[in-house]
Amino acid sequence: MAFNRPKIALIGSGQIGGVLAQLCAQRHLGDVVMYDVIENMPHGKALDIAEAARINQSDVKIWGTNAYNDIEGADICIVTAGVPRRPGMSRDDLLTINATIIKTVGENIKKFAPDSHVIVISNPLDAMVALMQYITGFPKNRVYGQAGVLDSSRFATFLAWELGVSVKDINALVLGGHGDRMVPLIRYANVNGIPVMELLKEKYGSSTRAREVIEGIIARTRNAGTEIVALLQKGSAFYSPAAAAIEMVEAVLHDEKRLLPVCAYLQGEYGVDGCYAGVPVILGKEGVEKIVEITLNEEEQKMFTGSVAAVVKLIEDLIRLGFLPPQYQYEKSRLELVG
Repeated sequence: MAFNRPKIALIGSGQIGGVLAQLCAQRHLGDVVMYDVIENMPHGKALDIAEAARINQSDVKIWGTNAYNDIEGADICIVTAGVPRRPGMSRDDLLTINATIIKTVGENIKKFAPDSHVIVISNPLDAMVALMQYITGFPKNRVYGQAGVLDSSRFATFLAWELGVSVKDINALVLGGHGDRMVPLIRYANVNGIPVMELLKEKYGSSTRAREVIEGIIARTRNAGTEIVALLQKGSAFYSPAAAAIEMVEAVLHDEKRLLPVCAYLQGEYGVDGCYAGVPVILGKEGVEKIVEITLNEEEQKMFTGSVAAVVKLIEDLIRLGFLPPQYQYEKSRLELVG
């Protein structure tokens, strides 16, 4: 019996790619092709996952390849290709080498999967999404990045640990660029509607102490990736980024209209025009179907603008290095560069 399943192309079959493939198979999301430049590696991982099909009760097809033409006709391309961070290396240090990789990847996605959605995970995230969209020329609603879902999950996890509650009851949101200046929104964080600051004040009996604790959680959220890199020594996070990307894939394939924080292209929202950054969006079968603009207070807006300014600096570096042309369109007129 033939099935018309979605085709999911994983560009990069390293740690994140391997987990992505396994999750796609376990959740029956579609047939999966794993691409990588390393000879035979994606083939071996695909075979390993495929051999668990009986256990996973999954009939999806999964195969590995070293040839880009095997991604032909993909509905979704998830891009993890690039060099992972090492101890002492920031996301920004990866710019030149990963931009070179993204350029090649984008050219091949444009050639073989011109109707696909592209979800970028490679770092530095926001700049790589911008470069991917420019290289492919795809509509901006079909090229977006995974970061906010991951960062918000990390924020929620740390809040749950601190408050001693189930993480399932935590609602938390992180905006801005996927870097050290990301913006965890304290004011919107809650436990089933109860503001986390109220619960922290109740726990510690002091507004001052509650503020100190939340600032510590914010700092840990911003440095969560660095913390994992330091612990692993020879790699970076891969389980949680893969899980976050799968939540986005499900939203698109199942047309769930999820409200998720996604690295999306802004055209005036949040005072930013012509730049990618993490914001809440409605994610469905058309990709980024709507930017959800929530009210930020003066402090939150200042932090968000500062975070986007860091992304703009990376875009300027891509222009200087020749990956983007001097006439690449983004406007500073509505963006106050701070900090």
